[in-house]
Amino acid sequence: MLTKNILTGNEAISRGFYEAGGLVASSYPGSPTVSILDSMRSYNEIYAEWGTNEKVAIEISMGASIGGARSIVSMKHVGINIASDPFMTFTQIKTKGGFLLVVGDDPGLTSSQNEQDSRFWGKFANIPILDPSTPQEAKEAVKEGLKLSEEFNTPVMIRLTSRLCHARGIVELEDRIEHIPEGFVEDQSRYCMLPPFANAAQHFMKERMVKLEQYNNININNKLESKGSSTLIITSSLCYENLKEIDTNVDILKLAMVWPLPIDYIKTLSEKYERLIVIEETLGFIEDELKIRGLNVEGKVYFPFTGEITVESIKIGLKDANILDIEMPLIEKEYAVRRTPMLCSGCPHRPIFHILKMAKATVIGDIGCYSLGIQEPFEVHKTNISMGASLGMALGIVKAQNLSGNKKPIVATIGDGTFFHSGMTGFLQLSSSKENITVIVMDNRTTAMTGGQITPTTSEYFKDLGTHSVNIPKVLNSFGIEDVTVVDQFKYNETKKEILDAIKRDGLSVIVTTRPCALNFKVKEPHFYVDSSVCISCRNCIKTNCPPISMKLYKGKEKKNSYIDPSSCVGCSVCSQVCPVGAIKRSNIEK
Repeated sequence: MLTKNILTGNEAISRGFYEAGGLVASSYPGSPTVSILDSMRSYNEIYAEWGTNEKVAIEISMGASIGGARSIVSMKHVGINIASDPFMTFTQIKTKGGFLLVVGDDPGLTSSQNEQDSRFWGKFANIPILDPSTPQEAKEAVKEGLKLSEEFNTPVMIRLTSRLCHARGIVELEDRIEHIPEGFVEDQSRYCMLPPFANAAQHFMKERMVKLEQYNNININNKLESKGSSTLIITSSLCYENLKEIDTNVDILKLAMVWPLPIDYIKTLSEKYERLIVIEETLGFIEDELKIRGLNVEGKVYFPFTGEITVESIKIGLKDANILDIEMPLIEKEYAVRRTPMLCSGCPHRPIFHILKMAKATVIGDIGCYSLGIQEPFEVHKTNISMGASLGMALGIVKAQNLSGNKKPIVATIGDGTFFHSGMTGFLQLSSSKENITVIVMDNRTTAMTGGQITPTTSEYFKDLGTHSVNIPKVLNSFGIEDVTVVDQFKYNETKKEILDAIKRDGLSVIVTTRPCALNFKVKEPHFYVDSSVCISCRNCIKTNCPPISMKLYKGKEKKNSYIDPSSCVGCSVCSQVCPVGAIKRSNIEK
């Protein structure tokens, strides 16, 4: 029975996979696509699993596809970089069960360290790319993609952006149609990509792309909106929705599949127009392809190559292109009070950053909640590149410093999620090094930055998960790393001594912190308060950057003293340990 519901773009992807008879879903958590797998788990018919990293996640779904099951893997744009090794070979085989790669691009770098345009990966991989513009279209793209995957024996990419992932819209819900997998059928010529099989696969891919282009030339999902204009705007995704917010008297071609492009169709269509303009996020992918094919098109000369393509930026671009004859109003910016991103109350990373800042250590950072160590007031991380990069970079920096005569020790940080994602290979590299490097593994038992997904150490706290727990110190010992110290960072002075001693020791030393994520594990202890009669306003507690702590002018005082908001204090005790005069005391009130 057909019903309707309001879903996000991510939820619509999950719903489409369910309705299409999807069976196996995998992912690695990363914004903006993290909730695809989260919502997939509400469907009992789908096996949904987090991969250790994007490479493992895509391999799970690849195997399911080879076994004949309709499968899907989702990740953010930088995840393709990790998954590209198996993916770029998997695209050569004749796909069996329908296979979808759903990728979330992040125009404007809302929650990412770079701004990639994943459409170029799709072209590189010789696979079709669907580019929906609404949650309803996202759901339909899943069904269309699985059909194309099985009809043309190809993986299919569905490209989303942050705005569409989180946008809500009305989605029609339909019943599930089952697709029973045949199971794995041995066929070395199909699944073993070594010469001569891989050589033949190159010709197969070329033929496949020719057929897909022919299909796209008559694709009914590509929509032409004609107003009798002499200008045609070619667009897709949310750019189309934003364009429709503007009263323009131009014809619009909205593409559902942006690779391979329907070149013959566009060429024939272009004969009716004096101008062709492309509006797309972020780079000039469609524009450049059409120019290569000899079409006179415009695009990025009017529209930004970075950030989101908004209604305002489209208006400005169309005005510059002499399509819109409007006066752009002078808009006074309304400045909202900025809230600097900060670690949560009771976050176990905070005492580590406080210690490292006091030590004036050179710290090589990594990707996770602890990336906020870059921000004020800590400012301890001096690099932030990619997941797991801190370890190899620390080694490289030390080698470079040695060549310059600089013997200053280096500290690197890495989280438990990143340790398993891409840190173990870095540790193997370090294990044979004699350089003075200290690595702090910040094990908070979860992938906290993306919403608290599990890691291999999570079940140490959540026994009911039924999963085994991996002991990080034992893993490091198995690599031949002997100098491994486990600390409770809420025992501030003990942790400080261990870190400072480790930095002074020659060779590789590792500190493993053990306090769990305060938010995910609901850490609650009796709160602390400030005895204003004792406080000397030294602000040592303020420097821990804990949200409940501020300065307040108490009654009868001439200058401000520290104050702790009892409603948000979780009782971690770090502030009381850094107070030199004992002014911060624990209450007797249970939370």
